[in-house]
Amino acid sequence: MATTKAQAPAVSSRRWAALFFIGLAQLTIVLDGTVVNIALPSLQQDLMISDGDRQWIITAYTLAFGSLLLLGGRIADHTGRKRTFQIGLLGFAAASALGGAAGNFELLLTARALQGGFAALLGPSALSLLTVTFTEPKERAKAFGIWGAITAAGGAIGLLAGGALTDYLDWRWCLYISVPIAAIAAIGGHLVLTESRREGRARFDIPGVLLVTGGLVAIVYATGRAESGGWDSVEVIGLLAAGVVLLAAFAVVESRVPQPLLPPRLVADRTRGGAYLSVGLAMLAMFGAFLFMTYYMQVVKGYSPIRTGVAFLPMTVAVLISAGGLTARLLPKLPPRMLIVPGLLLIVFGMLWLRTMETDTAYVEGVLVSELLLGLGAGMIMPVAFNYATHGVDPGDAGIASATVNTAQQISSSIGTALLNTIATSATAAYIASHGTSPAIAREAMLEGFVTAGTWAAGILLAGALVVVVLMNTPRPERQAVTKDAEDAEPVLAQP
Repeated sequence: MATTKAQAPAVSSRRWAALFFIGLAQLTIVLDGTVVNIALPSLQQDLMISDGDRQWIITAYTLAFGSLLLLGGRIADHTGRKRTFQIGLLGFAAASALGGAAGNFELLLTARALQGGFAALLGPSALSLLTVTFTEPKERAKAFGIWGAITAAGGAIGLLAGGALTDYLDWRWCLYISVPIAAIAAIGGHLVLTESRREGRARFDIPGVLLVTGGLVAIVYATGRAESGGWDSVEVIGLLAAGVVLLAAFAVVESRVPQPLLPPRLVADRTRGGAYLSVGLAMLAMFGAFLFMTYYMQVVKGYSPIRTGVAFLPMTVAVLISAGGLTARLLPKLPPRMLIVPGLLLIVFGMLWLRTMETDTAYVEGVLVSELLLGLGAGMIMPVAFNYATHGVDPGDAGIASATVNTAQQISSSIGTALLNTIATSATAAYIASHGTSPAIAREAMLEGFVTAGTWAAGILLAGALVVVVLMNTPRPERQAVTKDAEDAEPVLAQP
């Protein structure tokens, strides 16, 4: 396959069609993060999975996904982003079909791990294709507005889809649903996407791969174990310590090898650092809110799965209005922190609104208000953070830059969910210990746990917002097609 050099804006004359199929691939990944959650009780009963093992249906996916993302990003850079994109989609579809047909726990667990592994190829290749396709500031703002809306709203859409599929069909369709979506994205991507890759021979940083994969596996695995064993258990502390040591060794190795897996210049940039932090904080809050509100509506309020999914729709609408309308218009005109920090504060208020809720609070007065605040805030953060996490990066490093922001998203959602869930269960247990046991007390105790965890989340986000104010001092975007770095580094395009 011959290669020629071309300027970035000429990557594709069909870039908006490309955006549709790239966005569809991203929706596939995000949906899978939550669509299975509502189906857990049904599949657990059907496959006779113990309470201690059910968490691994979720953790197997996040473990493979989070730990392999950086490797997936570098593979996309060197072997071709379009090719990696299609391999990721087809592999994800096959793993989803395998999971839907699983007749036992072991096969379902294998399928979920395979889904995570192929998602680690798909996520970075999709975002890097978006990065090299849209370089003109106004078009880039619109494209990343749509991308951010898909990422922020996809989780809520997954809850709605999971509820509907579980209620009206079967839990297996929560996995089968990914097959047609991935197939459409793969076929469309083959037709409209243009191949791009890093120039030169691929030399993978094997020590870096082993260290970062081992470190991330240890950390993500520890968060999964913390939900059952507690954060103070010897196993969890040991795994977290091992993860930190391995990642510290990874940082040392990356500063010394000639072709690092993660070039230090990518994460040392203050703008990208602020973007990674912002994505992590937003995902911590959103996935914590999905967990709390799902259990609040189903257990405390007695909603059915489908009613719970429908109840999340206003959050999706709020994200779409915020990301696709307001943020897309303001992104080319304002410094990034002028959008990210207000977005974080809206999410803080959304989490604190949980404190006003009682077991008999009406949906409109409680959950709805919190959802709208969270949705509007996430819609202001995600497009900006994804844009600046990849903006100005050498096109040859687009895949690894995309993988890094995906890693921040995945690891923070895993760690954040486990941390907030531990806080919530501890507060619930303490409430029951001091108030006694009865069905009414149990519901009040569960709500007390959610309120306590939401308050902690608000505090974490508020501290993060202060860090972003100081760290992300990027000025108003320049009105030019690409940054100086991107102009100096011409992408290599392979003609299909």
